[in-house]
Amino acid sequence: MSSAFAIGTVTAVLKSLLDNSLNQLPGMTVQQTSVRPPDQLATGEKEASQLNLFMYHVTPNSGWRNVGMPSRSANGDRLTNPPLALDLHYLLTAYSRENYHAEVLLGYGMQVLHEVPVLTRQAIRSAFTPPGAASPPPGTSPPDRLTTLEKKLYLSELDTQIEQIKICPEILNIEEMSRLWSTFQVHYRPTAAYQVSVVLIESKRSTQTALPVQQRNVVVFPFRQPVIEQVMPSGGVNQPITIGSALVITGQQLQAASTYVQISDVALEVPAAALSDTRIT
Repeated sequence: MSSAFAIGTVTAVLKSLLDNSLNQLPGMTVQQTSVRPPDQLATGEKEASQLNLFMYHVTPNSGWRNVGMPSRSANGDRLTNPPLALDLHYLLTAYSRENYHAEVLLGYGMQVLHEVPVLTRQAIRSAFTPPGAASPPPGTSPPDRLTTLEKKLYLSELDTQIEQIKICPEILNIEEMSRLWSTFQVHYRPTAAYQVSVVLIESKRSTQTALPVQQRNVVVFPFRQPVIEQVMPSGGVNQPITIGSALVITGQQLQAASTYVQISDVALEVPAAALSDTRIT
């Protein structure tokens, strides 16, 4: 499972993928991809040709939401550390004051994310290595050239979580997109929306371990269900039932360690001499 730094690691890996591809874009001078809110980017005469990747929304992942539950016992002791499963929602926006640059940048960025639908474990580790250098094996220390925060992102364990990160386009209609940009309070720029799923964040708190099993006893009880087929006087079917006469119950599986016959509210224990598996007198 990943740590809380995994969300930032996802953004850093996506930024690295876009930057590595934009460096190969011919005929255009493009700045590195930014990961800032749209209202913090320069526009107008100072607007540079670049892509901006902004995580605008986080939602719980429905598939992993109840994994590890319940997490506490009746006494309130922690039994498990259920993962915090999150889906990340991004806006990929193209900026430029040059003709056609924004369209080209957005198309190029969408092509990159289309061709990389899954962030592999190697791709996550490669995001923190220089271009052309071999990605370090899992579990290694972060490179010294990284900043303190980048080292935290490198050690977030995103590359070791059980489920890999998937990238898929997200459809936002005109009304939804308009509300978003109205919230940002900036002018609209060409934008594509994406959902990145799933980031699994798990706590490192200690849990209460169940006591070990010292002895196992397996006891098998055969299932016996008594079946009553007929009730009649001991003298025969056509004889009347009178006070003091004997009753005969015939059926199957009537014999048990203790057998009782209940008549109205009175339960009579049957003596062993008057009991067999098919007959009770």
